[in-house]
Amino acid sequence: MEWTELRIRVPTAQLETASAIAGMAVSRGFYVEDYSDLEAGAREIAHIDLIDETLRARDRTHATLHLYFDVDENVAEARAYLDARLSAAGISYDVETDRVRDADWADNWKRYFKCTEVGRSLVIRPSWEPYENREGRKVLTLDPGAAFGTGTHATTSLCLELLEDACRPCDRVLDVGTGSGILSIAAALLSGGQAVGVDIDPLAVRVARENVERNGLSDRVTVLQGDLTDCVTGRFDLICANLVADLVIDLCPGLSDFLLPGGRFLCSGVIDDRAAEVEAALTANGYEIQARRQRDCWFAYLTTRRELCSNSKN
Repeated sequence: MEWTELRIRVPTAQLETASAIAGMAVSRGFYVEDYSDLEAGAREIAHIDLIDETLRARDRTHATLHLYFDVDENVAEARAYLDARLSAAGISYDVETDRVRDADWADNWKRYFKCTEVGRSLVIRPSWEPYENREGRKVLTLDPGAAFGTGTHATTSLCLELLEDACRPCDRVLDVGTGSGILSIAAALLSGGQAVGVDIDPLAVRVARENVERNGLSDRVTVLQGDLTDCVTGRFDLICANLVADLVIDLCPGLSDFLLPGGRFLCSGVIDDRAAEVEAALTANGYEIQARRQRDCWFAYLTTRRELCSNSKN
């Protein structure tokens, strides 16, 4: 299905009035693209620090109203109304018109996702991209869909690099907040063992299961929907959590219930201004930091619990 889109760029100080005017002109609805309070809004609403660097670079002084119309509607009439009302309200603005399709919204992001070599032995290959494997890397085929985790963000690539060092043969691995399933699949490829991914988001669970099947690992990787303590049983050699600082801190006290003796905890998604807080929580809960890596403003950690130092397994 095709739509006509009007994009109206206005100063954020005048956004409330502009939105009210836009609501009177559009038949198919509109949404507001506003980055003026990105960090504060993310922490207050979603309790997250994980904000892509491209978003941080967006203009904070202006917002964009995206208005959508059926292709057979008289957009010129709506445009004339908007011009008159915005001008009368003293709002400075710019307008662009475009034709969009449902498929564009779903698939345009794919042009930015290419094969990515990670660490010494992994490559992340989008399902629609060819890859000539000259170095004998372990190929992880991925279609992230709307789930987080492509290997391109620093938090995920740091986690994959540490995972490469942390995995031992036949490890049993738990991936908390699995997203696209990338860490669960990588762990199974690296260790040759079993992996369990868990996520509260049903969309992420569906995407992760599709990626597991895409990599031929349905017999070794299980994806569960729900909270960690509600749906996961047993103990693991390695637990991965590519989340955000608050969730990593919340996980620390209870993770020992899921770790085998000698188990390791790998966490990522920690922004630089929360790193000291996360390190303090790890230490307070008995975790000893074995490796610390930083890229851009993000930190990742590989840890062991001090009281679980033997290499034996129960």
